[in-house]
Amino acid sequence: MEKDILNIPLHPEKSPAVKRREEEKQKLVNRLKRVEGQVRGIQRMIEDDRYCVDVLVQVSAVSAALKKVGYTLLEHHTRGCVSQAVSEGDGDEAIEELMKVIQQFSKS
Repeated sequence: MEKDILNIPLHPEKSPAVKRREEEKQKLVNRLKRVEGQVRGIQRMIEDDRYCVDVLVQVSAVSAALKKVGYTLLEHHTRGCVSQAVSEGDGDEAIEELMKVIQQFSKS
């Protein structure tokens, strides 16, 4: 069953092998704050009974913004955590996890 194959457990106890720079973190946080504002705007649009197409355009913008955050994190993970795991001889597990994440991410 494909759903089981893509089941990726969360690891709240783990930290990135390569820490994000403060500038990178701030950019991601700022982008997510903008997304948060956009989502609130969509909520208001629905409450105000706005035209469906206008709401859908905003939903698409939020989706694109979240994808951008995801791709940024995916790149950092690949260039940092996965690369380090490969160089330390632990690449198979890291690559397997990366492939599952890419597969899951590409479904959304």
